[in-house]
Amino acid sequence: MSQVYGFVKQSRGHVKVYSEPGAGTTVKIYLPRLVGAAQEIKRTTVETMRLGDRSEIILVVEDDSLMRRLTADALHELGYTVFESDGAANALATLDRVADVKLLFTDVVMPDVNGKKLAEEAVRRRPGLKVIFTTGYTANAVVHGGVLDQGVNFISKPFTLEQIAAKVRAVLDEEPAV
Repeated sequence: MSQVYGFVKQSRGHVKVYSEPGAGTTVKIYLPRLVGAAQEIKRTTVETMRLGDRSEIILVVEDDSLMRRLTADALHELGYTVFESDGAANALATLDRVADVKLLFTDVVMPDVNGKKLAEEAVRRRPGLKVIFTTGYTANAVVHGGVLDQGVNFISKPFTLEQIAAKVRAVLDEEPAV
């Protein structure tokens, strides 16, 4: 539901949820109407995206198994080596075991330990590790809600292959802070 809400808000729409005991729940999604002529969207192909290579290792941490699999598949298609974890404990164990992880790609909202705390511990153990946060909530919601700090690397779910390709490449290519 958080992903749906985030998408609708990014689209300048809103969601109404009605629920009655014994009668069920109704969810209504309101999106703005297109005014004017539709424009053709030019799609980027995988061949024209800036790809990674297998030496660039990304650790994907996501408690939702379907989202974790989709993210890992997208990154693998983009040329990266990908390890997956369903939470902080497994992610930290993977970091201890796999020396060359270059990027932690983590969900913000997870049971037990959230993505921010995971990232803090991961960077403490592995200085220089780059981090991208993701969530179905909007960036404003997680920053203004005090979950993440302003200016962190962030991508909203759902994201396209083009968006994740651009974000990951940009973060991996950033010069380390001095």
